[in-house]
Amino acid sequence: MSQPLTQARSDAAPLAGMDDPLLDVSNIEVIYNHVILVLKGVSLKVPKGGITALLGGNGAGKTTTLKAISALLHSERGEVTKGRVSYRGETVHNSDPADLVRKGVIQVMEGRHCFEHLTVEENLLTGFYTRKASKAEMNADLEKVYSYFPRLKERRKSQAGYTSGGEQQMCAIGRAMMAKPETILLDEPSMGLAPQLVEEIFGIVKELNEREGVTFLLAEQNTNVALRFAHYGYILESGRVVMDGPAAELRENPDVKEFYLGMSDEGRKSFRDVRSYRRRKRWLS
Repeated sequence: MSQPLTQARSDAAPLAGMDDPLLDVSNIEVIYNHVILVLKGVSLKVPKGGITALLGGNGAGKTTTLKAISALLHSERGEVTKGRVSYRGETVHNSDPADLVRKGVIQVMEGRHCFEHLTVEENLLTGFYTRKASKAEMNADLEKVYSYFPRLKERRKSQAGYTSGGEQQMCAIGRAMMAKPETILLDEPSMGLAPQLVEEIFGIVKELNEREGVTFLLAEQNTNVALRFAHYGYILESGRVVMDGPAAELRENPDVKEFYLGMSDEGRKSFRDVRSYRRRKRWLS
């Protein structure tokens, strides 16, 4: 399992790729139903081999940003009306989602979507069917997934709908790993999970990044845990990026500490004691 979260980590290598990012989102606007403007000029870069966090509260635009990247907006009557999403220099926001999967971009949806009537192992194998590979490779990859998620091996014959929330989240990530991804878009991995399970899930994400070289863009409301794992972070509010920087710097930023980590120089504060206009004035002025 991963090292204690307080241990220092080196961000130099992943951040070195910011000038030539693997994924580049440039000034995109997203509209739903031709009238509802959700994203308003969002730009971000994801370097190869890094963990990039997309942070913000509920409704900030995190999930919409991920769906704009993975070309899943059209299923919800949404579209990118301005800007560009490029992967390895190629524009992809109007691509067929299946083509993006073949390029190595996999989205793990919010809510731990599993095929409830299938077993855990059958769910994992659905990720493999996007590839052209031998049965021997399939078995080897399955064992690799089980090495990261030993709990899934114990429950491999169980119907996925009857497993716990944490096991379903592991199953969703494991299924993505079976597709041999280069980049995983991970949406709200901590949602609805106990703190101990959140630590375990993020620890596995860190191991997959470091050992398998998987690039992650993760959308997360839990700013505290995300910034302890990520190399770089972007903070969204109302469809705009209001702050970004190396994760270590964001953790120490007084505004982030006060408004997202619930702490200030005077100690921990209640969010009810903070007026939203102060945040906008200090960040957007």
